[in-house]
Amino acid sequence: MTLVHHPVHLVGAGPGDPELLTLKALRVLREATVVLVDDLVGDGVLELAFDGLAARPRLVHVGKRGGCASTPQEFIEKLMVREALAGEKVVRLKGGDPLVFGRAGEEIAALRAAGLEAVVVNGITSGLGAAAALGIGWTDRRVDARGVLLVTGHTREDSDGQDWEAIGRAAAAGVTLVVYMGISQIRGIVERLLRVLPADLPAAVVQHVGSERERSARATLGGLVDVVAAHGFGSPAILLIGRVAEEARTAAASRMTSMYITS
Repeated sequence: MTLVHHPVHLVGAGPGDPELLTLKALRVLREATVVLVDDLVGDGVLELAFDGLAARPRLVHVGKRGGCASTPQEFIEKLMVREALAGEKVVRLKGGDPLVFGRAGEEIAALRAAGLEAVVVNGITSGLGAAAALGIGWTDRRVDARGVLLVTGHTREDSDGQDWEAIGRAAAAGVTLVVYMGISQIRGIVERLLRVLPADLPAAVVQHVGSERERSARATLGGLVDVVAAHGFGSPAILLIGRVAEEARTAAASRMTSMYITS
């Protein structure tokens, strides 16, 4: 008997709030037989997805979190391929959106090389969730914020790292910077950005976006490192730098802790 090879779905779980899960993501999860789950997927997402199912899928937790021990990417890809070739309906469930710093490109390539179809189901990326938590947009014509740049603070060990001066020049031209995985390198990032950006440029940090532990703080670029240190912000968190952060909400929800420090 020839096995049917189902498409492998790369599903974005959003930033944490289960109510932000898309209807398509919910349907795909409820049809799955094997789900490979990232660390940053909220427990509420799994509870919502599988509530009432007579036969729940097999969950395989494959941790991926900056600064922590992680499941090797090669192992995850081999596991996806093996389960799919065995006839399982495989879902790779990621926090945020699979296409935004989610290694989706590598996984799609591995699946295609094995003759398998990959289907992406988008989710709300944490950078967008952070802006919503702060009550601001990525762009805003009132402050001439004409674009947005999503950038990671974590790069491969064998790379030269980010060109933060070039990134800062984009911000100087009115582009909002949304920095993922930047907390562990924040001092160096800010020091290099300050070479081309003013210290009083508005900035903000949001930790645990979309979860019950969500908290945020406003600052200026020059005071951002002090905010993070004084308030104990850690991963996972989003840094948002640009004129739009001037109007960031700082006390609109009881679950958010806020402060404002300038340089």
